[in-house]
Amino acid sequence: MPAALPDEHHRWRCGGCGNLTRFDVTRTRRTTEFWHFDLAGDHQVESSETDREVVESVTCRWCGRSDAIGLVSRTEVDAGTT
Repeated sequence: MPAALPDEHHRWRCGGCGNLTRFDVTRTRRTTEFWHFDLAGDHQVESSETDREVVESVTCRWCGRSDAIGLVSRTEVDAGTT
């Protein structure tokens, strides 16, 4: 099942081992880019816009589980560590 990306108020946590910091993330992006070619034929990407992004999988680097990753509130995590 694809996982949601964390935002500024949430982070990932592995429910199996408690990991908060190390994850392997596989995602697919569809982008629209403006490429500028010089006269020699070399290009530079001048702008890039993400049209769609899908997180295919998130796997815990510590225990290897991908079925126990969930979003938790950053304040909930901070409260639990004090």
